[in-house]
Amino acid sequence: MTPDNGRVLEASNLRKVFGDLVAVEDVSFHIGEGETYGLLGPNGAGKTTTISMVIGLLERDGGEVVVAGNPVTTKSTTAKAAIGYVPQDIAIYPDLTARENLSFFGHLYGMGGSDLKRRIDELLEVIGLADRADDRSEEFSGGMKRRLNIGIGLLHGPRLLMLDEPTVGVDPQSRNAILESVERLSGEGMAVLYTTHYMEEAERLCDRVGIIDEGQIKAEGTRAELVSLVGQRDKVSLVTADHAQEVAEALASHPDVVEVSGNESGIDLLVSGAAAALPALLQLAAGAGASVTSVEVVEPNLEAVFLHLTGKALRD
Repeated sequence: MTPDNGRVLEASNLRKVFGDLVAVEDVSFHIGEGETYGLLGPNGAGKTTTISMVIGLLERDGGEVVVAGNPVTTKSTTAKAAIGYVPQDIAIYPDLTARENLSFFGHLYGMGGSDLKRRIDELLEVIGLADRADDRSEEFSGGMKRRLNIGIGLLHGPRLLMLDEPTVGVDPQSRNAILESVERLSGEGMAVLYTTHYMEEAERLCDRVGIIDEGQIKAEGTRAELVSLVGQRDKVSLVTADHAQEVAEALASHPDVVEVSGNESGIDLLVSGAAAALPALLQLAAGAGASVTSVEVVEPNLEAVFLHLTGKALRD
C-alpha cells in the first residue's frame, strides 16, 4: 500500500560499516511521485553504498527503507518489484541483440507473450534504439549500451527508478538522450533517484538534492534552498577601459552591492539579486564616465554550495 503522503521511497537513518570504515552514517531522505532526487557527491562519498541498501542488495547495519509502502530487505520481493535499478557498471549480454537483451530480462521479471513484445517495442523507442534493435549489443557505443541498460531497468514499469552515475563515459549525444529520458519519466510520474558527481546534471534534472560527503548528508533541499546557504550573492564582472576608480566608488554606493574589487580588465562585484540591480549598476557606471564593453553575471550554483559545505570541489 502506497503511503498517504505520496512518498514512493522513504529511507530513514541508514548506516553501513565495513570494518573500521563507516561508509554511511544516519542518511535519511524521501522521494515522491514524479520527483527526481539527486544524491550529489564525489566518488567514494557513499552514494553507491546508499543505493545498494535502498534496493536491498546490501544488508544495512541500521535504518529502514520503505518502497511503495513495503519494507525493503535483502530478502524482500514485493518492494523490489516496484524498483528499477540501473547500475553504474553496464549489465547487458554483449552477444545478444538489444531486443534479445530486453526479452531475456523481461522473462526474468516474469513477463512474456504479446505484453512483453509490446513493452520491448515501446522501450526501444524511448531509449532511441529502435533502428538498432536487432544488432548485437557488443557493436554498440558506450552511450548506446547505457541506454539499453536503462531500458532494462524500465521493463517492468517500476514505481521507483534508481540511476547510479548513468552518464559516466558516454558521448555527448547519448548523455543528452539519457537526461531527456529521465526528464520525461519524471514528468510521467515516476520517482527517480539519481546519483552523480556532475553538477550540471543535478542542476538540470533534480527537484531536490542531497549533498553527500564522507557517508553523511551535509545538506538537502531544492536548488534555491541550497544556494541560499552561500548567501545567494551573484558575481558581476564589468569590463571597462577607463575611470575604474571612479566607477568602483559609484557602484559601491548601490544598496545591493556587497563587495567591489578590481581586476585586470575592470571590476568585480558581489551583488544581492544581480538581475534586478544590473540596469541601475550600468547607469552608475555610465554616470562615472566609464564605457562598459562587457558584462558577465555568475549566479551561485551547487558547485559553490558543495565547496562551502565540504571545503573541496565536487570532483576532488
